[in-house]
Amino acid sequence: MKTCFKRMQIIGPVILVLVLALSYGCGPRKSAPPPPMPEVSTITVKTEKVVISTELPGRTTAFLVAEVRPQVGGIVKERLFEEGAEVKAGDLLYQIDPSLYQATYDRAKAEQAKAEAKIIPAKSKHERHKVLVESNAISQQEFDNSKSDFLTADADIQVCKSAVETARINLEYTKVVAPISGRIGKSHVTVGALVMANHLLPLAVIQQFDPIFVDVTQSSADFLRLKRKMTEGLVRKNNDNGAKVKLFYEDGSQYPIDGEMKFRDVTVEHSTSSYNLRIEFPNPERALLPGMYVKAVVEEGVIEDAILIPHQAVTRNMHGDPVVMIVDSADKVEQRKLTVDRSIGDKWLVNGGLKPGERVIMEGSQRIRTGVQVKAVPFESKPPAAAAQPAKK
Repeated sequence: MKTCFKRMQIIGPVILVLVLALSYGCGPRKSAPPPPMPEVSTITVKTEKVVISTELPGRTTAFLVAEVRPQVGGIVKERLFEEGAEVKAGDLLYQIDPSLYQATYDRAKAEQAKAEAKIIPAKSKHERHKVLVESNAISQQEFDNSKSDFLTADADIQVCKSAVETARINLEYTKVVAPISGRIGKSHVTVGALVMANHLLPLAVIQQFDPIFVDVTQSSADFLRLKRKMTEGLVRKNNDNGAKVKLFYEDGSQYPIDGEMKFRDVTVEHSTSSYNLRIEFPNPERALLPGMYVKAVVEEGVIEDAILIPHQAVTRNMHGDPVVMIVDSADKVEQRKLTVDRSIGDKWLVNGGLKPGERVIMEGSQRIRTGVQVKAVPFESKPPAAAAQPAKK
């Protein structure tokens, strides 16, 4: 009896607890609260004025180039410049042995003096015969002969003068001078070398590169596309003359001075379907040298009401088309296909698919799907992360 009583004392409380638990579980349940509305960050589409520019590769070209060539032959006696130095137009560069040309000049001068001496008696005889023929003291034939002798002597003087001038010019040509101002390169001949008139290899080359040209090429397809947009009124043309052009070195750093467009070629190269453009840049520090590879950013036109969308907001669908997620007037998500023209900085230039005032999702699109209602909040761009500071000792 005692054992049964003890068992009842233990089982009783357990049964009571189970009954209470069951009665609690069978009571009325409260409904769970609805999930919170997804939150997304959006930007509002706006129009703005955008300058259309194109990056074109090219090379620098000297403003003026002069190949120094001898105009007479002879032995080079002196070289009177430092290779790589600046020279002025008219500076003496080479001296060719003038001995032969000096002798030719002296002989021509002597021949001129001889001719001038011969004309004196011929002139006197002609003047006397002019008086005598009027009084019929001499025949007309004798007068004509004296006149011919005088005119021949005068012509001989003119021939001698021409020979003197030619000899003088050739003597001057033994002094090879700089035809233009600029920087002269290395000398291709040394003292003692024999050079000839119209030498195939120039003695040296002078280049003037302040200002300096940059020659670039643009595809005819890009030109036609831009021209079509201008015709349709989508792009306002920039004036080529005076349009500013920015220049970048091969390493990506920017040249500090803007250039100006000088001309566009009128012929398309058939092998490349491109045409040439020439840009002029001031080069006072001689930082640009002829032959350097550079990139020019040419301003070609202006879009007054362009739409720019950050790269961050644009993705690609399964067909590779650019798309964005937008929030419509009912705060529901909608996918929108875009037509983009080009990338400008960190944004896409949008030609179609968006209108001013629409809201484009910047953050939170990974957690939502089309048709879901969301809570749109303004997007706040995050400042770039600060550079790591070196550890202090």
